[in-house]
Amino acid sequence: MKSVFYYDTPIGRLGLAENGRAVTDVLLHGERPADAEIRETPLLQKAAEQLAEYFGGLRTEFELPLEFEIGTPFERTVWQALSTIPYGETRSYADIARQIGRPAACRAVGRANGRNPLSIFVPCHRVIGASGQLTGYGGGLDKKEALLRLEGVLL
Repeated sequence: MKSVFYYDTPIGRLGLAENGRAVTDVLLHGERPADAEIRETPLLQKAAEQLAEYFGGLRTEFELPLEFEIGTPFERTVWQALSTIPYGETRSYADIARQIGRPAACRAVGRANGRNPLSIFVPCHRVIGASGQLTGYGGGLDKKEALLRLEGVLL
């Protein structure tokens, strides 16, 4: 059974979920996975501590076990590519499409980006439009902008 617990952050209340092995979800809108018990675990506490360090400007990389429980093979490939974007840098959807060897798949990359279940830990907020404009973010553009500002990305 999954465990989920909710934490207050500078971008609002976030839910973190884990399956006993790894963090599986970052819930940006207070959702609750159907199969989850509300319970803080040592892993969720560690994830929350690392998020607090990130929001405090003390952490640029996360050291947590992460696991994708959903996603097509294509989506998982995109999510793995997102994990390679360094703190404080951005990439376009086209950059990610080229990185995964599918240069014509910009829109599909955008859809996969929007389905990322581990946002922040797998930094989909670091993907912007080719023109440099902010584009969709599951948590809302205000959260995406706040995360990029925190990382020192000039908008």
